[in-house]
Amino acid sequence: MMRMIFPFVVLVSVLWAWSLFAGPGAGSTWAVYDQSLLLSGLLSIALMSLTMMLALRPAWLERPLGGLDQIYRTHKWAGILAVVFAAAHWLIEMGDDVIESIFGKAAKLHDQNYSGFIETMRDAAEEVGELAVYLLFAMLLITLLRKFPYRYWRYLHRGMPVLYLLLAFHAAWLTPLQWWQQPIGLLMAILLFGGSIASGLSLTGRVGRRRQVCGTVTAIKTPGRDVTEVTCHMEPAWPGHRAGQFAFVTFERREGAHPFTIASADRENGTVTFIIKSLGDFTRNLSQKLRVGQTVKIEGPYGCFNFERRNRKSHQIWIAGGIGITPFLAWLEDLGSATDVTVPEADLHYCTRNADQDPMVDRLRALCDGFPGIHLEIHDSSKAQALSAETLTTNGRSAAGAEVWFCGPVGLGQAIRKGLHAAPFRRTRFHKEAFQFR
Repeated sequence: MMRMIFPFVVLVSVLWAWSLFAGPGAGSTWAVYDQSLLLSGLLSIALMSLTMMLALRPAWLERPLGGLDQIYRTHKWAGILAVVFAAAHWLIEMGDDVIESIFGKAAKLHDQNYSGFIETMRDAAEEVGELAVYLLFAMLLITLLRKFPYRYWRYLHRGMPVLYLLLAFHAAWLTPLQWWQQPIGLLMAILLFGGSIASGLSLTGRVGRRRQVCGTVTAIKTPGRDVTEVTCHMEPAWPGHRAGQFAFVTFERREGAHPFTIASADRENGTVTFIIKSLGDFTRNLSQKLRVGQTVKIEGPYGCFNFERRNRKSHQIWIAGGIGITPFLAWLEDLGSATDVTVPEADLHYCTRNADQDPMVDRLRALCDGFPGIHLEIHDSSKAQALSAETLTTNGRSAAGAEVWFCGPVGLGQAIRKGLHAAPFRRTRFHKEAFQFR
């Protein structure tokens, strides 16, 4: 996440500093006020532009950023920071009277005089910007409120491009004229243009359209309580996938697309399988909502959670929690069907609430039986067999210097990662599937 956001913020700040003390009154209280107002607004619209462009799901950024899940994580935090800077911009603007009462207005810098059409547009831009900021605050609050139903949130989220265009209008008209003749003006033009194009594509429903392929549901199974296994046969346009990737699946148009990991290896026959756990309103009783022969729309594949990217010199530790086992099932199937792939030595840890009632346990054991180098360890929380960083030692091997691949609940991942970063595990590399798109 920070590998993109931090350099981006630094770049914007450096270009702003290029003309920091330009103009009359440099160094005065009112100059500091004006520059603070400009910087906060600049960072807000710059990060919002980045957020809109990342929402296009740019496949070319997957490898450098580590997958679409990481791109969306960057998208989320760039949006949050944009709102934070927007709040700072609003507070600074509201503090005008306070500063005037303390320091007086004698040294206040006078705005450049405008007239006619330009003055009218600048006044409109101020009013539009204030309204858009209030709506932006409300949208952030709803987004962070996890109890707000996804099916309603996604419709509200579709309004973000409209909010962006309002803020872009505000920024374009209120940007100082001298900026357009400097590097910061060029950056602003690029960001506003890119963000506006991204907003237009989003509003017209064209995001990810080129990677959408239709298919047919061929089998529906319920291997366990609250778990549905759906197999689909895709049309010839389906490009195939790598084990560990995911896709956005649309079973019902009104519900929209949901991201699910592809739980099967690519057999080059157009067949994909998803194992879906009931975690929300739509996935609850999913098997009763679907039927064999139903048309499904799948967009993808996406993601870089691929064991082929592993460091072959590092000891492998694979950790799955609950439905997070799906990418590892695909890995094991892929290893079983491939003839030209070297099977790695790995410790596979599977965390489950009740191993006796979990259908994935027997499936994992059957898949791992064919690989002597893969050691399976089941952690049953009903029997107080919790997994921690200290217990990641199997067959006399230490986790220090290992490469860890994790997919599962956020809390479990954070606890294990924090433990591994402590001595003596500080050299451990940690790969995580950040499966949160809200």
